Amino acid sequence: MLLLLCSILCSCNKELVFPVASGRPYEVMVVLDSVVWKRPAGRALFNVLDTDVPGLPQSERSFRISQVEEKNFNRSLNIFRNIILVNIDPMQFSQTKMKFIRDKYALDQIVLTINSPSEEEFEKFCTQYRQDIVDFLTKTEMNRLIKILQKEYSKTTYDLAWQIFQCKFFAPKELKSYKKGKNFFWTSNNTASGLENICMYSYPYEGPETFNKKYMLHKRDSIMKQNLPGEKPNMYMATDTLCTMVKPIVVHNEFAMEARGLWYMENDCMGGPFVSISRVDTETNQVIVAEGFVYAPEKMKRGLIRRLEASLYTLALPHEQQPFVEIDGNIEEEKDTTRAQKATN
Repeated sequence: MLLLLCSILCSCNKELVFPVASGRPYEVMVVLDSVVWKRPAGRALFNVLDTDVPGLPQSERSFRISQVEEKNFNRSLNIFRNIILVNIDPMQFSQTKMKFIRDKYALDQIVLTINSPSEEEFEKFCTQYRQDIVDFLTKTEMNRLIKILQKEYSKTTYDLAWQIFQCKFFAPKELKSYKKGKNFFWTSNNTASGLENICMYSYPYEGPETFNKKYMLHKRDSIMKQNLPGEKPNMYMATDTLCTMVKPIVVHNEFAMEARGLWYMENDCMGGPFVSISRVDTETNQVIVAEGFVYAPEKMKRGLIRRLEASLYTLALPHEQQPFVEIDGNIEEEKDTTRAQKATN
């Protein structure tokens, strides 16, 4: 009983000591000397964070960026949700390395630390690993959203994924309107502003060529034309193949293909961004595709498409027991050995 009481008290004490991280999704605070921030080393990191989100019809920055000097990095600022700590010191470091720590100053927080011996080495490092940094911070935010989606999700989408494909799938809860087809369903929030959509469909796996760009987009166009026609007979959804990128990724520790780009309605003025993940159900030898697409000409689309993209990673195929495996950001994690001590002091 005493051990149980101590455990409860320690847990409660940790909640009191560690506040929940603050800030909006995709906001990043950089802790770095202001002079260095204005020089090439600091500009190199800024340029990494200031890149455009790929696959959107207009320029939208990947992150909101703020910067603070270490001397001003106090308790009111260190609870920020995404922090990059930069240490440049030739006496401490012989090479540039980066690691991250969870919940260093607040719960649900990520602190990415980059240590470097010189500004020149730091600048080179940022240029070389720019995509790793962007991917890590993006996937961190998606992991946060996925935790929410698994508690608050669209029952309509979940039920359709289970009934048609025997898959588990957690999509935003607002997606309630739906349409069913053969090996296909579509769900939507059906709003006049910020239209969000999820599609899921399947087709036979026919070997490695199934995952080349031309084949994948041909399948997408034929399935969407059949299942999501426009208001008139000559209107149907199509893919802007020149603005679409396809690349291999890992989902649930298995091979998958990501497609990201623009869709448009043939003979109409509608269009917007989409992202899809294609995987193989080895039990049925079928390619299972989960896709999110947005129509929101009146607003920015970064948040909308990233919200749908996060939900795609929750898809669990019939042979997978675990509905979600955290998206790996490919950066080494450092365990904070002082956190447990802080929580009990």
